[in-house]
Amino acid sequence: MSMGEQMMSVFGVLAILIATAFLLSKRGSVRFNFKGGGSRMKKLEVVERLPLTPQHSLHLVRLADRLLLLGVSPAGCSLIQNDVELPPSAHAEIGPK
Repeated sequence: MSMGEQMMSVFGVLAILIATAFLLSKRGSVRFNFKGGGSRMKKLEVVERLPLTPQHSLHLVRLADRLLLLGVSPAGCSLIQNDVELPPSAHAEIGPK
């Protein structure tokens, strides 16, 4: 295989990869962030999880600047308390991200 054939093979494979990535991003399956600033603040984060039984648990979730307490069971998910109050010592651990 000559050098020219090898280069054409490499460019062919790269073209297929780029086309596949483009099609996946258009479908919404993959998202690319080429604009830098990869340290965006998370809008949704599980702060803590407390298992109660194998199928029931409590989740403390941060949604932007709010804390929510959610109950999860086989029947679904329910909001138990909105804007959970935390002791001052917990704010240092959980603090804004």
